[in-house]
Amino acid sequence: MSDREIDVVGIGNAIVDVLSHADEEFVVAHGLARGTMTLIDAPRAEALYAAMGPGVEVSGGSAANTIAGIASLGGKAGYIGKVSNDQIGGIFRHDIRSAGVRFDTAASVSGVPTARCMIFVTPDAQRTMNTFLGACLELGPDDIDPDLVAHAKVTYLEGYLWDPPLAKQAFLKAARIAHQAGRKVALSLSDPFCVERHRAEFVDLVKNHVDILFANEHEVCALWQVGDFDAALQATRGHCEIAALTRSEKGSVVTGNGEVHVLDAARVAKVVDTTGAGDLYAAGFLYGLTSGRGLYECGRIASLAAAEVISHFGARPETPLTELVLAELG
Repeated sequence: MSDREIDVVGIGNAIVDVLSHADEEFVVAHGLARGTMTLIDAPRAEALYAAMGPGVEVSGGSAANTIAGIASLGGKAGYIGKVSNDQIGGIFRHDIRSAGVRFDTAASVSGVPTARCMIFVTPDAQRTMNTFLGACLELGPDDIDPDLVAHAKVTYLEGYLWDPPLAKQAFLKAARIAHQAGRKVALSLSDPFCVERHRAEFVDLVKNHVDILFANEHEVCALWQVGDFDAALQATRGHCEIAALTRSEKGSVVTGNGEVHVLDAARVAKVVDTTGAGDLYAAGFLYGLTSGRGLYECGRIASLAAAEVISHFGARPETPLTELVLAELG
């Protein structure tokens, strides 16, 4: 690999997560949509932040978590996302660079704060996310580095990116550059409500712009408007080169190149926090794929990475993922 070539570049909402434990009463009292992601405005963000218990601030954002996971696995990764020149923006920039990720996107100068997501983790380890997008809304086509995208084996986009209007243009520009360079484009559907908001556009993306699809069972069923996973799997096979579909404790199904692999979930002593499970699954899969491994091995690495992140609080690996992969796969 040349100095300019990288494995994966991620494009997404650059967000700092504020994680806090919460009981069911808190979720109900504050009208939270349990177990999903809800976009909120600045006043709502301030109110929830004031009401939440002690929190831990860690850099997050779906695609950024995936990219940090790829770096933890030993892959070469880059990231494109918008932050402001504020304290939280500084936290995000420091964290992702210290993970070994190339991050050169210019900061916003408009004064809009860096995005943050209040994540309430209930005793069953489910996470309820409330996101203020802030500076993320300013990410646009001019922020796409054509050279970086053209030298990435895979350009990875998060479905959440489809909410800000300018980001849609950035996404399509990046996909066009990647394909012109003979590279692959990957998409994570991110959230069932995200799919519901943009179903027609997502179907077009999957059919015409995306080579590798990541989705959980609920998201892929919502995409194709079918009632069961098998029907969703068959619909996906007809439109995607490669798809990795997760089913929580049931494991995952990987399809591509005429193959279908059913994989068990990796064992976890105790599920502490499901934040980032899908993000790290994508990290493991893309690391395996860009390292030349077969689809079954990609799925195994993905499962190991997801299992590590749900075993502790937060959406970034605590144990170097290279160690887990070496121990399990060699």
